[in-house]
Amino acid sequence: MRILGIDPGYAIVGFGVVDYENTRFRLIDMGAVTTAADMPFEARLKALYLDMSEIIDTYKPQEIAVEKLFFNTNQKTVIDVAQARGVTLLPAIMNNLPIYEYTPLQVKSSIVGYGRAEKKQVQEMVKTMLHLKEVPKPDDTADAVAMAITHGLLMTGRRQLEKYG
Repeated sequence: MRILGIDPGYAIVGFGVVDYENTRFRLIDMGAVTTAADMPFEARLKALYLDMSEIIDTYKPQEIAVEKLFFNTNQKTVIDVAQARGVTLLPAIMNNLPIYEYTPLQVKSSIVGYGRAEKKQVQEMVKTMLHLKEVPKPDDTADAVAMAITHGLLMTGRRQLEKYG
């Protein structure tokens, strides 16, 4: 199964593409889509949409894993992130790809085994699980790869339950 993990935002969108077969992960690609702070917001949204469309066309993921949006104290920021998240996911929706949402707690629990793990612990486990020489950078990229790994791990359990009930 090919999974595209996404860490949404409007300045930086992290992405990670992994193949998951027989309980093993293989990194296909990872990176970050960035938009300049001086760009009009609408132009940033368009750039995110176009770049994510290209990523989906290039890597042809079968499923999408994305961080569940949570509300913070800055309402303007959460609204802007929600808009960016929408245009980031639109290419997946247009390609009829299933989208799964995970909270940071789910990611930490899946990757490290502890829901209150530090971000650095998650990053080190991503590095170890994928046999990387270093932790993915920027943090948004590492978060997106962790999101893809989480999806693989959790979906395996779900599918086993469905199959064997």
